[in-house]
Amino acid sequence: MDTTLSTTDLEFRDDVRAFFAKAAPEKSQQLINNPDTYKQGVIQWQKQLFEQGWVAPFWPREYGGAGWTVTQSYIYECERVTANAPDVVPFGLKMVGPVIYTYGNDEQKARFLPGILNGNDWWCQGYSEPGAGSDLAALKTRADRDGDDYIVNGSKIWTTYAQYADWIFCLVRTDHSGRPQQGISFLLIDMKTPGITISPIRSINGVHSLNEVHFDNVRVPLANRIGEEGQGWTYAKSLLAHERTVIARVADSKSRLDRLRELATRERQGGRPMIEDEAFRARFTAIKVDLMALEYMELRVLAAMANNQSPGAESSLLKIRGTEIQQALHELTIELAGVYGGMIAGDSATAADLGHDFGDQARKDFMYGRASTIFGGSNEIQKNIIAKRVLGL
Repeated sequence: MDTTLSTTDLEFRDDVRAFFAKAAPEKSQQLINNPDTYKQGVIQWQKQLFEQGWVAPFWPREYGGAGWTVTQSYIYECERVTANAPDVVPFGLKMVGPVIYTYGNDEQKARFLPGILNGNDWWCQGYSEPGAGSDLAALKTRADRDGDDYIVNGSKIWTTYAQYADWIFCLVRTDHSGRPQQGISFLLIDMKTPGITISPIRSINGVHSLNEVHFDNVRVPLANRIGEEGQGWTYAKSLLAHERTVIARVADSKSRLDRLRELATRERQGGRPMIEDEAFRARFTAIKVDLMALEYMELRVLAAMANNQSPGAESSLLKIRGTEIQQALHELTIELAGVYGGMIAGDSATAADLGHDFGDQARKDFMYGRASTIFGGSNEIQKNIIAKRVLGL
């Protein structure tokens, strides 16, 4: 694996840096940081990327994507984090979009892909259920044929930003015979369809991003089924492999590590900066080494994808180590904040006066970060995948 950037890649990196300097991503980031203007900020930033032609790096040009190489996508992601620019919401661009242009028919591509690209349509993911999380094949939401429609009944849970969504892509059971993985179909459902209700779930960090979505005799046209009936599990597996690769968030963890070093240089104990404390430095260095190893693993996966190979069990490895490193960073940051990590938002002025203004956010990140080893398929399930596909157990 050659990690040296070519002259063309270096020129591309300069173009990306120039774009971020001109696009002023911090304006969109400010909107995103405020729950009341979150959706506005996300759409505003996506439209800027769309106008630049950069909104869908991995998509083929024929479908409106940037058609970048894997190396260019990697460079962009590193520069995005460095510029503190927002990421796009993944559900449309990184998840259902590739499924539609890979498995959908021409009518579905023409109908759905433009709205995904330009940000006019907000998508959410309907996979997990109250009784089917990591064991996704146990899902019970059913879709029964009725002429040219399906009638959908059931519930989905942990549905991120369903309160904003125009569409939801769902795994539903269309056949109850055979193995659990059989008889699952992939449906696209308009969230304005009668019979859909959304119940908000306020997470432990106080933010409303999660929801439960209920379907009560929801009528969905057969034309909204992707691919063949009963083959949804196949389509979902390809989507999840890419999702788990994204969840590793190597570039974001590198940025968080740099921020942690900055804070540890500022925070003092016993008359010296915490970055000089032997115990703290040992833990900090261990995370840095693990992150460096993870980055090279990510580069190997990206190199395989550049050769048209799908991220298989390696995506599970990335998901496991990536989320464990994220949690280790959260833990060390909140320990650095000490008692100030327990302050609530109303105490933030006092915390800032004492020089511990990062404590409130450290607490929120630590709390919500406990879920990272669960969503996208729990790390225990990922270990089972590795045991089966890599070790042959």
